[in-house]
Amino acid sequence: MQLQNSFEQVVQQMMKDDLFSQWLGIQVLEVKEGYSKISMLVRPEMMNGMGIVHGGIAFSLADSAFAFACNNRNQLSVALDTSIQFLKPVHVHDILTAEAVELHNGKSTGLYLIKIFNQNQHLIALFKGTCFRTSKKIIP
Repeated sequence: MQLQNSFEQVVQQMMKDDLFSQWLGIQVLEVKEGYSKISMLVRPEMMNGMGIVHGGIAFSLADSAFAFACNNRNQLSVALDTSIQFLKPVHVHDILTAEAVELHNGKSTGLYLIKIFNQNQHLIALFKGTCFRTSKKIIP
């Protein structure tokens, strides 16, 4: 990702320190104010005991997209509430894309809807996140 604006610079800084998102193999595709789009390849070690991918993988992808969208104004924001609805199973070798869209940008809170699609453009999950905005900066 070529840095084109301060929103992307904040997300790049976040990714540098986010070992979990790195372990997931997340690729940042697009960042705009209050928005992010990321993707990842599902690997065999992400399977659960029932032969499908662990639900925490889709949740974690959505949570990262949420974090990148709600923090990219360089105002440290933390999750207050999150929820996810799983619509379709995820399988090994699926390529998942999460798109976070800001629904509300308040002074102290923000509301985001994250849609996760697989490589066939099937909607596999919906994630909703509410964040609390602190007075701290990610990049001083």
